[in-house]
Amino acid sequence: MSFLHRTLLLPGFPALLLFLSLLCPARAGGLSLSPEALDSLRSSKVADRERALRELGEDASEAAAELLDALRAGDLYVRRDNGDLLILRPGAEEAIFVPGGERTPFADRTLLRKVGISNSQRSAVTVLLNRRLLRHTDADVRRGAVESLRAGDAGDKALLLSLLQNESDTRIRARLEQLLALLGVGDAGASSDDLLRAAAVLGDASLPQAAQALETLKGHRDPRVAAAVDKALYRLRVTADRSDMLETLFFGLSLGSVLVLTSIGLAVTFGVMGVINMAHGELVMLGAYTVWGMQQLLPGRPGTALLLAVPASFLVGGCAGALLERSVIRHLYGRPLETLLATFGISLILQQAVRTLISPMNRAVESPAFMRGMLHITDNFGLTCNRVYILCFCLGVFALIYATMHKTRLGLEVRAVAQNRPIARALGINASRVDTLTFALGSGVAGMAGAALSQLTNVGPNLGQGYIVDSFMVVVFGGVGNLYGTLCGGLVLGLANKLLEPASGAMLAKIILLAGLILFMQIKPKGLFPERGRAAEN
Repeated sequence: MSFLHRTLLLPGFPALLLFLSLLCPARAGGLSLSPEALDSLRSSKVADRERALRELGEDASEAAAELLDALRAGDLYVRRDNGDLLILRPGAEEAIFVPGGERTPFADRTLLRKVGISNSQRSAVTVLLNRRLLRHTDADVRRGAVESLRAGDAGDKALLLSLLQNESDTRIRARLEQLLALLGVGDAGASSDDLLRAAAVLGDASLPQAAQALETLKGHRDPRVAAAVDKALYRLRVTADRSDMLETLFFGLSLGSVLVLTSIGLAVTFGVMGVINMAHGELVMLGAYTVWGMQQLLPGRPGTALLLAVPASFLVGGCAGALLERSVIRHLYGRPLETLLATFGISLILQQAVRTLISPMNRAVESPAFMRGMLHITDNFGLTCNRVYILCFCLGVFALIYATMHKTRLGLEVRAVAQNRPIARALGINASRVDTLTFALGSGVAGMAGAALSQLTNVGPNLGQGYIVDSFMVVVFGGVGNLYGTLCGGLVLGLANKLLEPASGAMLAKIILLAGLILFMQIKPKGLFPERGRAAEN
């Protein structure tokens, strides 16, 4: 028999429970709410929630935290027939009654009315939940809570001092000191020494309101404080400029990785086979729609859908490319102008087919959990996870294509046919088969590029049109047929684009890049890494 059961069987214990229940307010599951607060939760008016939020903010129990989280998530309901309050999570078959905490099967949601809150109340609930986490035993949880607080949300100075006194984590202590410094700057009765210490702390702070708080102290009557404030503001500006530069470089590499992904397939088909494929962007679009279609087949599992969609997009793009080569491209080898016109017509056909069969509207693709959020490098600089994954994916695809072209028999045959088709045929290589496989390989890589782009933008019939011109620019700039040139050209053009955008704007940056590329091709018409040998002369 458990300790609880033995205690309940002691003589006089039930009478003791009854006596305590008369002395204390109704409390079940660790939650104590007045009848007025419960009525405010039952009310259909959002403004009536204020009383309940005040009482829940003063209740330190786990049940109060669960009720606050249910309010924020929209999982708190009122029964229409008897007014009972209950928490019902999505997909749950059991409801938690408030304030008792009892669990009971409940599946009929038609009898329920959701308890709504305003945006300001939702923000207040988030602040209350974060303040609870400030005393959590896990340092990572405390760090996340304190980094999400602003000075006005953290409470009074006594609370911050008590947290600082008991905190051992250096990053959390630094954040608490910054919040205290913000409160000190806003204190009209603060001494000059307090303001000097606050300015020294805020000069290295990552808080977005640090500069605004220091601006209020500019021209302070104490020259020491005024000088310290100017110095702190200068440090904040330097830190912000450095963070902006790092962010620009990261977004430039991210854009470059996207250009490399969309250009690798074109480098194979255009660079190796000499085919100007204007339908390359539509092959990218088909890969993106493959991700969307896989998510329709696996609803609620975006991560699994994306992992399965990557090889599926390669197959879809590869099959479409092989069909295109067999039906159209094969009859146009050696006639680049006819190839350009034919593939342009096919691109229009593919766009209209998607509009007719699926929809002319854009489709949103859900990103899996592991690709959301930020990867914080410093307090002032972070990397978006989806772009980091796409950058790694780009390098992985490049490594696979390079290994295929240089370490396999297919790659050897492709290079042989590209260099000298008659001699390759004389040596027993089936040039027709190699052409089909090469075009299918380049088209499959374009499909995988579309799968990556689906995590950055909406999927629509015109998705590929925004990248076809840039892809040709990358291939020509890097050197036709050179994979290293495609990698370097894509990254360089991506970085240059993002470096020019702040000063010139997005459209003018593209025009400047195009003009610069034209001038560069006058000097080096074969690109950064031109092919060498007799094949290059041909």
